[in-house]
Amino acid sequence: MSVETSSWRIYRRLLGRAGRYWPLLAAAAVGMVFEAAAAGAFTALMEPMVNETFVARNPDVRWTLPLAIVGLFLLRGIATFCTDYGMARAGRSVVRDLRHDILAKYLRLPSSRFDLEPVPSMVSRLNYDTEQVTQASSEAIKTILTDSLTILVLLGVMLYQSPRVTLVMLVLAPLIALISSSVGRRYRRINRGIQDGVASMAQVAEQALSAHQEVKIYGAQASELARYDELIDRNLRLGTKVEATRAAASSVVQLLAAVALAVILLVAGLEAAKGRMSAGSFVAMLTAMMAMLPSLKRITNVQALIQRGVAAADRLFAILDSPDEPDGGTVTVGRVRGEIEFRGVGLRYAGSEQAALQGISFRAEPGTVTAIVGRSGSGKSTLIRLLPRFYEASEGQVLVDGRPVQDYRLADLRRQIALVGQRVMLFDDSVAANIAYGMPDRADPERIRAAAEAANALEFIERLPGGMQARIGENGGLLSGGQRQRLAIARAILKDAPILILDEATAALDTESERLVQAALDRLIPDRTTLVIAHRLSTVEHADQVLVLDGGRLVEQGRHAELLARGGLYAHLHRMQFREAEGS
Repeated sequence: MSVETSSWRIYRRLLGRAGRYWPLLAAAAVGMVFEAAAAGAFTALMEPMVNETFVARNPDVRWTLPLAIVGLFLLRGIATFCTDYGMARAGRSVVRDLRHDILAKYLRLPSSRFDLEPVPSMVSRLNYDTEQVTQASSEAIKTILTDSLTILVLLGVMLYQSPRVTLVMLVLAPLIALISSSVGRRYRRINRGIQDGVASMAQVAEQALSAHQEVKIYGAQASELARYDELIDRNLRLGTKVEATRAAASSVVQLLAAVALAVILLVAGLEAAKGRMSAGSFVAMLTAMMAMLPSLKRITNVQALIQRGVAAADRLFAILDSPDEPDGGTVTVGRVRGEIEFRGVGLRYAGSEQAALQGISFRAEPGTVTAIVGRSGSGKSTLIRLLPRFYEASEGQVLVDGRPVQDYRLADLRRQIALVGQRVMLFDDSVAANIAYGMPDRADPERIRAAAEAANALEFIERLPGGMQARIGENGGLLSGGQRQRLAIARAILKDAPILILDEATAALDTESERLVQAALDRLIPDRTTLVIAHRLSTVEHADQVLVLDGGRLVEQGRHAELLARGGLYAHLHRMQFREAEGS
């Protein structure tokens, strides 16, 4: 498929999204017709204005012609408003729909997609690329249709006044079309590079700003700035190329128009000498010619908007066409008992030669605590990600209540699981909204307060200005680490799921915060099947079973005392931590 065919296919798909707003587009189209007709009528009025006012000096047209001009421009003003409003509203509506659909799609994509594309790049697609689509879907279409209609009407006026003079100008039209085609190809190539660069700029800037403390402590401001400068310099070069192309194309078109005007003057002089053209006809043709120049210039320049929009739309449609995370389950369930079983489970990430997990088999009974320990990178977090199907096992089966997790509908499966991690995700909203996040059916104040109290969070919540309605900043930035963890535990308590996953929930806390969080967890754990990823082995002494992972394999399994007595990897890790605790 050629580049032009592909671009037209993408653009046609983009325009198809505007179809649901056809009343707005219809009103805009009517406005365009009247706007073009008014432009033609005004140039046509030049003939009687010159012939009757200045040549014949007819007193009868002294008032009628000025009033006709005022009425004409009043009509044109109304038509322009209808066109601008209709196209702008339709274009912005298309972008609103695209932004909604893109974010909804991102939220349905498998977790592996987030490993491949940085979040800042995704946000750039959501904001920058959709904005380019606005210009292509409304401003560009408005320019093309309005100016094309205007040019056709003005050409009609010129043909009516003098076909010979008009045909001279039409000889130059193919040259203008050739220039537009060449410019379009160049715009498309450059704009793809610009949009890639904007995504990279957002990514580098967000990384530098998010890690500003590390950047400062390691004195890396200059290197981070150099990385960003390289990207913005590239973006500057590409942007300059776009503007240079636009300016060159515009200049050439204007030069061709000037040549056409010069030829018109020569031919018009000959026509006047033979009595086939009056002064009024010449002024009408000249006015139509001059009125046509801005339209020709805008149509030439609009290629930049269209190609920028096509490049952006191509990227957005690629996202929309990506496959959702698989959800072929048909089993609906209200609440499971919580029996978990892994049978020979293995996982290999896409593009990786080494398996992340191999041959993992264990069972966790309802109401028990299973601790998962091991060195960093042994596969602990990967293992628990298989349960809510953030990743799909490459081999073996993960079962809940004796059924493979793939049999359950995703929403039903994930409703059975509560997660409290080391990195708590909170939202820039009130305390109450964060506790009841995603659970509008449980958002009554009494239940939220009870969950906060059970999580040992009420004591600090009541000290906040506004209490439960206090806003906590982006990702809970106005709270301490222990306070954020307790809010996450309150959220899990309110959810009351039969399966609980604790991913190093106390690893980064001070002693006092850990004590409060651990007390809250002690209230949350009973009557649930709990999987605990533990960094501090002292927190797993009372677990019903301990799984020891190493290199993606399950190397030991048993209770705390049994594993210590066995003298294997678990005993070695325990001794190492004990020595570190004594030395600190």
